[in-house]
Amino acid sequence: MELFKVLEERRSVRKYKEDPVPGEKLMKLLEAARISPSWSNLQCWRFIVVSDPEIKKKLASSMPDNNPAKKAVGERAPLVLVLCADPTESGDQDNKDYYLLDAGLAMQQLMLAAHEEGLGTCWVAWFDEKTAREACKVPEQYRIVALSPLGYPEKQPSTRPRKSMDDIVFSEKWGNPIKF
Repeated sequence: MELFKVLEERRSVRKYKEDPVPGEKLMKLLEAARISPSWSNLQCWRFIVVSDPEIKKKLASSMPDNNPAKKAVGERAPLVLVLCADPTESGDQDNKDYYLLDAGLAMQQLMLAAHEEGLGTCWVAWFDEKTAREACKVPEQYRIVALSPLGYPEKQPSTRPRKSMDDIVFSEKWGNPIKF
């Protein structure tokens, strides 16, 4: 699959088939995350791969009932990824915590690789970190940045509307339309 096709077609998936994720595919995704860029190449991220139904239920219990990904995390997806990062293993410039960017880059590469492999993911950040930390025994020095269900999509979600280039890209100064 071409990169731009992967970028255009990747969607957040919340409904999954029960089919297990083969180990070799999972390792490809984790390798995609492992080789992602980071502040000073410090690679502050860590991933926990959860398949245990009881731990998945505990992770789901960290989420509010109206979180649309709750069932995917707790029941539907065969795996849940827990993205952790150590803020001390990354930079802090002008009060910008780069561990969030580093972890986000790793997860984005993993998510794109998942789509390439026919798998679905969903970035989940709406959860109680303390409850999720206890469920997976994450050490205090690490922050849990996100969760993601992982598995074969029951169906591919449709395209969502995107803002136009005129709304998000400016030339030389804010509000000045860019000309191509």
